[in-house]
Amino acid sequence: MTPETAAQERLGGIYAFGAYFLWGFMPLYFILLAPIGPWEVVVWRILFSLVFCAILLTITRTWPKLLAILRDRRLVFWTIIAGLLIYVNWQVFLIGILTGHVIEGSLGYFINPIVTVLLGVLVLHERLRPAQWAAIAIAVVAVVVIIVAYGTFPWIALTLAASFGAYGLVKKQIGPKVDAISGLTLESLWLTPIALVQLIVVANTTGLVFGTQGAGHTVLVTLAGVITAVPLLLFAAGARRAPLVVIGLLQFVAPIMQFLTGWWMLGEPMPLERWIGFGLVWVALIVLMVDSIASARGSRRASAVVDLA
Repeated sequence: MTPETAAQERLGGIYAFGAYFLWGFMPLYFILLAPIGPWEVVVWRILFSLVFCAILLTITRTWPKLLAILRDRRLVFWTIIAGLLIYVNWQVFLIGILTGHVIEGSLGYFINPIVTVLLGVLVLHERLRPAQWAAIAIAVVAVVVIIVAYGTFPWIALTLAASFGAYGLVKKQIGPKVDAISGLTLESLWLTPIALVQLIVVANTTGLVFGTQGAGHTVLVTLAGVITAVPLLLFAAGARRAPLVVIGLLQFVAPIMQFLTGWWMLGEPMPLERWIGFGLVWVALIVLMVDSIASARGSRRASAVVDLA
């Protein structure tokens, strides 16, 4: 590895860590928006993300890239699917945070890597190694423990894991043809009709909170577009530079921070049954991480042997 490549990988790790670190703080940001409800927050998140991305496209002069994507029907289709999936993820995430289920939301992102592996089997017909199957089995047992022992179905966690896992799969189908800014712009654009309908429904039921809680609160809500876009852009920059193993290890920064926020800062309950369920998920993740690191090292050794030959 050349010094330049090593420097780029380190920079990629820093970018990725920054993205996950900011995602880890998101529950605290959205809690600050109270008394605004989750359905209204998603509306402003979509609309202000679109505005912020339009500004970025203008500053970076990358409107031609966006127009080129719009001429490709396949890419347009996949960006629509990505938009719908991220809408489900955002909405459920906010329902979890603003109804006192931050810990369950963190469980969803802990499970997400395992769901991603499972989707690889079901959708891409990938073959799993024994350790990966073991991790999936342990995670299933963990969910069963939480349902049976704790007495609740973790629908928030499972929906977050499934929607974000599927979102990642769609992003893989799109590949590098859609850059981060254009992708988020289009996803926000396709969701704008949903956001406007949701805005009307909220206005005619519970009433709109935006603009009624003082200038400081209004500014905080307006920043939803920036809060949404910045981590995504950092992640895109990091994913292009850092090895997959590094990205895989760093992805646990956000759920760990969210878990600590819910348990330590917000005082959400963690009875023994829940600790057992979470403990099983963490064991599954350790199995998955060890297997990923071992596989990556094996691939490097194989590449080195090929190069020497």
